[in-house]
Amino acid sequence: MEIIDAIILGIIQGLTEFLPVSSSGHLELGEALLGSEAIPQESLMFTVVLHFATALSTMVIFRKDIIEIFQGIFNSIKHLEWNEESKFSVKIIISMIPAVIIGYKYEREFEQLFGNNILLVGSMLIVTALLLFLADRAKKTHKKVSLLDGLIIGVAQGIAMLPGISRSGATISTSVLLGIDKTKAARFSFLMVVPLIFGKIAKDVLSGELTYNSTSFGYLSVGFIAAFISGLFACTWMIALVKKSKLTYFAIYCVVVGITAIIWTQI
Repeated sequence: MEIIDAIILGIIQGLTEFLPVSSSGHLELGEALLGSEAIPQESLMFTVVLHFATALSTMVIFRKDIIEIFQGIFNSIKHLEWNEESKFSVKIIISMIPAVIIGYKYEREFEQLFGNNILLVGSMLIVTALLLFLADRAKKTHKKVSLLDGLIIGVAQGIAMLPGISRSGATISTSVLLGIDKTKAARFSFLMVVPLIFGKIAKDVLSGELTYNSTSFGYLSVGFIAAFISGLFACTWMIALVKKSKLTYFAIYCVVVGITAIIWTQI
Protein backbone atom coordinates (compact mmCIF):
# COMPACT_ATOMS: atom_id res chain seq x y z
CA MET A 1 0.00 0.00 0.00
CA GLU A 2 1.29 3.45 -0.92
CA ILE A 3 1.44 6.28 1.64
CA ILE A 4 -1.00 8.40 -0.38
CA ASP A 5 -3.46 5.48 -0.45
CA ALA A 6 -3.20 5.16 3.34
CA ILE A 7 -3.89 8.89 3.79
CA ILE A 8 -6.91 8.80 1.49
CA LEU A 9 -8.37 5.70 3.15
CA GLY A 10 -7.66 7.18 6.59
CA ILE A 11 -9.54 10.36 5.73
CA ILE A 12 -12.41 8.32 4.27
CA GLN A 13 -12.63 6.26 7.48
CA GLY A 14 -12.40 9.31 9.77
CA LEU A 15 -15.08 11.26 7.93
CA THR A 16 -17.49 8.45 7.18
CA GLU A 17 -17.35 6.84 10.65
CA PHE A 18 -19.29 9.86 11.93
CA LEU A 19 -20.93 11.36 8.87
CA PRO A 20 -24.02 9.29 7.93
CA VAL A 21 -22.68 7.94 4.65
CA SER A 22 -21.28 4.49 5.68
CA SER A 23 -17.58 4.12 6.45
CA SER A 24 -17.53 0.44 5.42
CA GLY A 25 -19.25 1.24 2.13
CA HIS A 26 -16.87 4.08 1.33
CA LEU A 27 -13.82 2.03 2.24
CA GLU A 28 -15.06 -0.64 -0.17
CA LEU A 29 -15.51 2.00 -2.87
CA GLY A 30 -12.17 3.62 -2.00
CA GLU A 31 -10.26 0.35 -2.20
CA ALA A 32 -11.98 -0.50 -5.49
CA LEU A 33 -11.06 2.89 -6.98
CA LEU A 34 -7.49 2.81 -5.68
CA GLY A 35 -7.05 -0.79 -6.69
CA SER A 36 -5.43 -1.69 -3.36
CA GLU A 37 -3.50 -4.96 -3.63
CA ALA A 38 -2.87 -5.32 0.12
CA ILE A 39 -2.94 -8.93 1.26
CA PRO A 40 -5.75 -9.86 3.68
CA GLN A 41 -3.55 -9.80 6.80
CA GLU A 42 -2.21 -6.32 6.03
CA SER A 43 -5.70 -5.16 5.18
CA LEU A 44 -7.01 -6.39 8.56
CA MET A 45 -4.21 -4.63 10.47
CA PHE A 46 -4.86 -1.40 8.58
CA THR A 47 -8.61 -1.63 9.28
CA VAL A 48 -7.96 -2.19 13.00
CA VAL A 49 -5.64 0.83 13.14
CA LEU A 50 -8.20 3.07 11.41
CA HIS A 51 -10.99 1.97 13.73
CA PHE A 52 -8.79 2.58 16.77
CA ALA A 53 -8.10 6.10 15.48
CA THR A 54 -11.80 6.93 15.11
CA ALA A 55 -12.62 5.41 18.53
CA LEU A 56 -9.91 7.59 20.04
CA SER A 57 -11.28 10.70 18.32
CA THR A 58 -14.73 9.91 19.77
CA MET A 59 -13.23 9.69 23.25
CA VAL A 60 -11.51 13.04 22.80
CA ILE A 61 -14.71 14.80 21.68
CA PHE A 62 -16.81 13.21 24.44
CA ARG A 63 -14.10 13.12 27.11
CA LYS A 64 -16.20 15.11 29.60
CA ASP A 65 -19.19 12.81 29.08
CA ILE A 66 -17.03 9.71 29.48
CA ILE A 67 -15.42 11.03 32.67
CA GLU A 68 -18.86 11.91 34.10
CA ILE A 69 -20.18 8.43 33.25
CA PHE A 70 -17.28 6.69 35.03
CA GLN A 71 -17.52 9.04 38.01
CA GLY A 72 -21.25 8.38 38.19
CA ILE A 73 -20.76 4.62 38.04
CA PHE A 74 -18.12 4.82 40.80
CA ASN A 75 -20.42 6.93 42.99
CA SER A 76 -23.29 4.54 42.29
CA ILE A 77 -21.23 1.59 43.51
CA LYS A 78 -19.82 3.53 46.44
CA HIS A 79 -23.17 4.81 47.71
CA LEU A 80 -25.27 1.89 46.42
CA GLU A 81 -27.56 4.21 44.47
CA TRP A 82 -29.06 4.15 40.97
CA ASN A 83 -28.01 7.46 39.34
CA GLU A 84 -28.32 8.83 35.80
CA GLU A 85 -24.80 7.81 34.80
CA SER A 86 -25.44 4.22 35.89
CA LYS A 87 -28.69 4.15 33.93
CA PHE A 88 -26.91 5.52 30.84
CA SER A 89 -24.14 2.92 31.06
CA VAL A 90 -26.75 0.14 31.26
CA LYS A 91 -28.45 1.53 28.15
CA ILE A 92 -25.08 1.49 26.35
CA ILE A 93 -24.55 -2.15 27.36
CA ILE A 94 -28.07 -3.09 26.22
CA SER A 95 -27.48 -1.36 22.86
CA MET A 96 -24.38 -3.52 22.33
CA ILE A 97 -26.19 -6.84 22.75
CA PRO A 98 -27.84 -7.07 19.28
CA ALA A 99 -24.62 -6.16 17.45
CA VAL A 100 -22.59 -8.65 19.50
CA ILE A 101 -25.10 -11.45 18.83
CA ILE A 102 -25.43 -10.65 15.13
CA GLY A 103 -21.68 -10.24 14.71
CA TYR A 104 -20.86 -13.45 16.57
CA LYS A 105 -23.47 -15.60 14.84
CA TYR A 106 -23.14 -14.26 11.32
CA GLU A 107 -19.51 -13.04 11.22
CA ARG A 108 -18.51 -15.22 8.27
CA GLU A 109 -21.65 -14.31 6.31
CA PHE A 110 -20.92 -10.61 6.79
CA GLU A 111 -17.26 -11.05 5.82
CA GLN A 112 -18.38 -12.60 2.52
CA LEU A 113 -20.33 -9.45 1.73
CA PHE A 114 -17.11 -7.44 1.68
CA GLY A 115 -14.57 -7.49 -1.11
CA ASN A 116 -15.58 -5.19 -3.98
CA ASN A 117 -19.30 -5.96 -3.58
CA ILE A 118 -20.11 -2.59 -5.14
CA LEU A 119 -23.69 -3.46 -6.13
CA LEU A 120 -24.61 -4.20 -2.51
CA VAL A 121 -22.86 -1.04 -1.29
CA GLY A 122 -24.77 1.10 -3.80
CA SER A 123 -28.12 -0.46 -2.86
CA MET A 124 -27.54 -0.06 0.88
CA LEU A 125 -26.47 3.57 0.46
CA ILE A 126 -29.91 4.25 -1.00
CA VAL A 127 -31.47 2.58 2.07
CA THR A 128 -29.32 4.84 4.26
CA ALA A 129 -30.56 7.85 2.29
CA LEU A 130 -34.19 6.89 2.99
CA LEU A 131 -33.51 6.64 6.74
CA LEU A 132 -31.83 10.05 6.78
CA PHE A 133 -34.64 11.64 4.79
CA LEU A 134 -37.27 10.34 7.22
CA ALA A 135 -35.26 11.33 10.31
CA ASP A 136 -34.76 14.89 9.09
CA ARG A 137 -38.54 15.33 9.02
CA ALA A 138 -39.18 14.01 12.51
CA LYS A 139 -40.64 16.41 15.08
CA LYS A 140 -38.37 17.98 17.68
CA THR A 141 -38.69 16.48 21.17
CA HIS A 142 -36.82 16.40 24.47
CA LYS A 143 -37.21 12.66 25.08
CA LYS A 144 -34.30 10.72 26.57
CA VAL A 145 -33.15 7.25 25.53
CA SER A 146 -35.06 4.52 27.41
CA LEU A 147 -33.92 0.92 27.97
CA LEU A 148 -36.21 -0.32 25.18
CA ASP A 149 -34.96 2.46 22.90
CA GLY A 150 -31.39 1.36 23.59
CA LEU A 151 -32.24 -2.19 22.50
CA ILE A 152 -33.97 -1.03 19.29
CA ILE A 153 -31.09 1.32 18.44
CA GLY A 154 -28.75 -1.60 19.07
CA VAL A 155 -30.62 -3.67 16.48
CA ALA A 156 -30.16 -0.81 13.99
CA GLN A 157 -26.44 -0.84 14.78
CA GLY A 158 -26.31 -4.58 14.15
CA ILE A 159 -27.98 -4.20 10.76
CA ALA A 160 -25.50 -1.44 9.94
CA MET A 161 -22.78 -4.10 9.68
CA LEU A 162 -23.92 -4.38 6.07
CA PRO A 163 -21.54 -2.42 3.80
CA GLY A 164 -23.37 0.70 2.67
CA ILE A 165 -25.63 1.04 5.72
CA SER A 166 -24.27 3.93 7.77
CA ARG A 167 -23.88 3.04 11.44
CA SER A 168 -24.25 6.63 12.62
CA GLY A 169 -27.00 7.25 10.07
CA ALA A 170 -28.94 4.13 11.10
CA THR A 171 -28.60 4.67 14.85
CA ILE A 172 -29.27 8.41 14.83
CA SER A 173 -32.20 8.04 12.41
CA THR A 174 -33.69 5.21 14.48
CA SER A 175 -33.28 7.28 17.65
CA VAL A 176 -34.95 10.33 16.13
CA LEU A 177 -37.79 8.24 14.65
CA LEU A 178 -38.34 6.84 18.16
CA GLY A 179 -38.92 10.41 19.29
CA ILE A 180 -35.58 10.97 21.02
CA ASP A 181 -34.09 14.46 21.14
CA LYS A 182 -31.64 14.88 18.23
CA THR A 183 -28.71 16.03 20.36
CA LYS A 184 -29.20 13.12 22.76
CA ALA A 185 -29.55 10.78 19.78
CA ALA A 186 -26.17 11.87 18.34
CA ARG A 187 -24.47 11.61 21.75
CA PHE A 188 -25.84 8.11 22.35
CA SER A 189 -24.97 6.99 18.82
CA PHE A 190 -21.33 8.01 19.06
CA LEU A 191 -20.76 6.77 22.62
CA MET A 192 -22.42 3.38 22.05
CA VAL A 193 -19.93 2.39 19.36
CA VAL A 194 -16.76 2.96 21.40
CA PRO A 195 -17.03 -0.26 23.50
CA LEU A 196 -17.85 -2.25 20.36
CA ILE A 197 -14.83 -0.93 18.47
CA PHE A 198 -12.46 -1.75 21.33
CA GLY A 199 -14.11 -5.14 21.74
CA LYS A 200 -13.63 -5.90 18.04
CA ILE A 201 -10.01 -4.72 18.20
CA ALA A 202 -9.36 -6.97 21.21
CA LYS A 203 -10.93 -9.92 19.38
CA ASP A 204 -8.78 -9.35 16.29
CA VAL A 205 -5.61 -9.00 18.37
CA LEU A 206 -6.30 -12.11 20.46
CA SER A 207 -7.22 -14.14 17.37
CA GLY A 208 -3.60 -14.00 16.22
CA GLU A 209 -4.69 -13.08 12.69
CA LEU A 210 -2.99 -9.68 12.78
CA THR A 211 0.46 -9.49 11.26
CA TYR A 212 2.91 -6.61 11.40
CA ASN A 213 6.30 -5.88 9.94
CA SER A 214 8.50 -2.80 9.96
CA THR A 215 7.68 -1.96 6.35
CA SER A 216 4.03 -1.46 7.38
CA PHE A 217 4.83 1.24 9.95
CA GLY A 218 4.77 4.12 7.48
CA TYR A 219 1.33 3.63 5.97
CA LEU A 220 -0.18 2.48 9.29
CA SER A 221 1.03 5.68 10.98
CA VAL A 222 -0.19 8.11 8.35
CA GLY A 223 -3.48 6.21 8.06
CA PHE A 224 -3.96 6.50 11.83
CA ILE A 225 -3.19 10.23 11.87
CA ALA A 226 -5.46 10.93 8.88
CA ALA A 227 -8.36 8.97 10.42
CA PHE A 228 -7.90 10.58 13.85
CA ILE A 229 -7.79 14.18 12.63
CA SER A 230 -10.63 13.78 10.12
CA GLY A 231 -12.60 11.92 12.81
CA LEU A 232 -12.31 14.86 15.22
CA PHE A 233 -13.61 17.19 12.52
CA ALA A 234 -16.43 14.92 11.36
CA CYS A 235 -17.68 14.10 14.87
CA THR A 236 -17.91 17.78 15.84
CA TRP A 237 -19.52 18.70 12.52
CA MET A 238 -22.04 15.88 12.67
CA ILE A 239 -23.31 16.91 16.11
CA ALA A 240 -23.97 20.43 14.82
CA LEU A 241 -25.67 19.14 11.66
CA VAL A 242 -28.02 16.83 13.58
CA LYS A 243 -29.10 19.74 15.80
CA LYS A 244 -29.89 21.84 12.72
CA SER A 245 -31.73 19.01 10.88
CA LYS A 246 -29.36 19.00 7.92
CA LEU A 247 -29.38 15.25 7.25
CA THR A 248 -31.23 15.61 3.93
CA TYR A 249 -28.02 16.81 2.26
CA PHE A 250 -26.36 13.53 3.21
CA ALA A 251 -29.42 11.64 1.99
CA ILE A 252 -29.00 13.26 -1.43
CA TYR A 253 -25.27 12.44 -1.39
CA CYS A 254 -25.96 8.78 -0.54
CA VAL A 255 -28.50 8.51 -3.37
CA VAL A 256 -26.05 9.99 -5.88
CA VAL A 257 -23.15 7.78 -4.78
CA GLY A 258 -25.41 4.73 -4.50
CA ILE A 259 -26.83 5.11 -8.00
CA THR A 260 -23.37 5.84 -9.40
CA ALA A 261 -21.99 2.67 -7.77
CA ILE A 262 -24.87 0.57 -9.17
CA ILE A 263 -24.35 1.99 -12.67
CA TRP A 264 -20.61 1.36 -12.35
CA THR A 265 -21.21 -2.35 -11.78
CA GLN A 266 -23.20 -2.52 -15.04
CA ILE A 267 -20.52 -0.92 -17.20
